[in-house]
Amino acid sequence: MKKTKLKTVIAGAALVAAVATGTACTANGSAAGSGSTSGAEQTRTEQAKQKTPDVIKADGANVFPHSLDFDEPSKTFFAGSLKHGTVSAVGPDGKVRTFIDDPQLVSAQAVNVDRERDRVLVSNVDYGTADRSRKADPFKVASVGSYDLKTGKQDWCVDLTAVTNDGKKHLISDVTVAPDGTAYAVDELTPTVFRIDRKGRASVFLRNDLLQGALDIPDFLNDVGMSAVEWVKGNQLIISMADGSLVRVPVQNPDEARKVKLDKPLGAPAAGMRLLKDGSIAAVSSGLLTGKPAQIQRVEPGDGWKKATVKVTDTVENPVTSDVTAGPDGTTYALSGGLADLLAGKPNDGFDLTPVKTD
Repeated sequence: MKKTKLKTVIAGAALVAAVATGTACTANGSAAGSGSTSGAEQTRTEQAKQKTPDVIKADGANVFPHSLDFDEPSKTFFAGSLKHGTVSAVGPDGKVRTFIDDPQLVSAQAVNVDRERDRVLVSNVDYGTADRSRKADPFKVASVGSYDLKTGKQDWCVDLTAVTNDGKKHLISDVTVAPDGTAYAVDELTPTVFRIDRKGRASVFLRNDLLQGALDIPDFLNDVGMSAVEWVKGNQLIISMADGSLVRVPVQNPDEARKVKLDKPLGAPAAGMRLLKDGSIAAVSSGLLTGKPAQIQRVEPGDGWKKATVKVTDTVENPVTSDVTAGPDGTTYALSGGLADLLAGKPNDGFDLTPVKTD
C-alpha cells in the first residue's frame, strides 16, 4: 500500500467532504407541464417525490460518531460519540439529544439496538482523542456496555481487557447479537472475537490468524483487522476485515472459520455493515486513504456464505463515511461522522446521514 502520510490523507478527505453538495435525493423527471401527462401519472410522480428520503443533517456539534443503529418503532437513530463517549438519539428531523452519558465510556464506537431485549449495546474504545482519553496510553480500553432502551441507564459493562489480560492494544470495532441474546464483539487490533452472554459475562470465543489485521493506516494504526460483524442465517458470523476480505465463522464450530470466496474484494478500508432482509449484506468502504467517495456495496451470499458476489450500488461523496444502517420505511442510511476533523483536531457542527441504494 502506498505510504501516504496520514496528514495528507486527512486533508484530502476533508477537502472532498467540504465540496460535497449534501443535497437531498430527489426523484428524476421534470414537472408535468404538457397535456400529455395524465393526472394519475402526476399523482404517482408526486408520491415518489414525497417518499424520496432526504439527507439528514444532524445538529450534534463535535459528536463525531463512527457507528449508529436504527430503532424502527421509535423512528430513532442511535449514534455513538468518539469525542464525548456518549450515545445520541437522532430524529428524522436531525435533532440530536444525549441518550446515554456513562462516565465509564471513553469513546462510544459500535452501537447495536437490541429491540428484542429493550437494550442498546455499545462498545467502548480509546483512540486518544476523546474528552476522557488516556492520551498518553491509547487503545488500552476495550469493553461493551448494555443500556436500557427506554432510559439509557446502564445494565452492565464488561471489561474485555480483563478477559484477555494480555497488555496489548485493543479496539472493539463492532458488536452483533444472535437470536438467543448472545453478543459477539470483534477486536480490530488483535485476532480475537469475544462472546458475551445476556448478563454481561464475557469470554474469548475465537482467536484465529485469519482475523489478524493486514491493513496499515500510515502514521496512525498498523495491522488493522476486523471492522464489522453480523450474525446471519445458519448460525454464523460474517466478519468484515479492513483489507476488504470476509470471514465466515460457524457459531457452533468456530475453529472451522474460513474466508468467504468473493468474486472481488470489498473496497479497503472496509467499515460498517448492515444485514438486509433478504440475507444479503450492505457494506460501506471508506475513502479515508484515497480521498475518493465512499462506496456502498451489496454482498450476496452463495452456498451458505461459503462464497459471495460483491457489487457497488451507490457512493457517498464524503470519503470518511464509516457505517450503514436501516432507516424509516425500509431505507438504508450511511453515516458521515466528521472523523477527518476529529483526527485533525478540528471542531465541526454536526454529521450527515445520507440515504443510499443497496440494490
